[in-house]
Amino acid sequence: MGCNKFRRFFLLLLLPFFLSSCFHYGFTGTSIPKDVNSIYIPFFADQSNSGVSNLSDQLNQALVDRFINQTRLRLANSRGSADAVLEGSITSYKNEAYSISGNQQTSRNQVTIQVRATFQYTKKDKPEWNSSFSGSGTYDTNDNPIEGEKNAADDALSQVANNMFNDAVSGW
Repeated sequence: MGCNKFRRFFLLLLLPFFLSSCFHYGFTGTSIPKDVNSIYIPFFADQSNSGVSNLSDQLNQALVDRFINQTRLRLANSRGSADAVLEGSITSYKNEAYSISGNQQTSRNQVTIQVRATFQYTKKDKPEWNSSFSGSGTYDTNDNPIEGEKNAADDALSQVANNMFNDAVSGW
């Protein structure tokens, strides 16, 4: 008899959690406001004058992957059909010497990418934030420098996308 009372007590204790639907939860543990179901992420213009192709495409894909795969949000096709908007531009791309070897030659380079972005709920007049984000990656200049630079840029863009995603969902 005591076991049945314990089960009833335990079920009654958990009942409010099961009935509560104030928030929906994503895989990241973040809660999303009930009225936010979609996000619009237009391509981030590459204003860095880097000459590196596909930076905008790579950043956009990284952001879409995070918001669609780690939340319950769907991707909107336009600002007008979205509940939230994340937009911005790639403002800087630098590929500079990171470490010098004993003979005064560069042995590692660092790629640093900066992005300016704004996150806003479409029902609000002001953005939640308007911030700059930076990411970097290093590579060995002596071992396939073209592929190394590409991989370092991928690392930098991944850091930027992670930071923007985290800043957007931290308010949820």
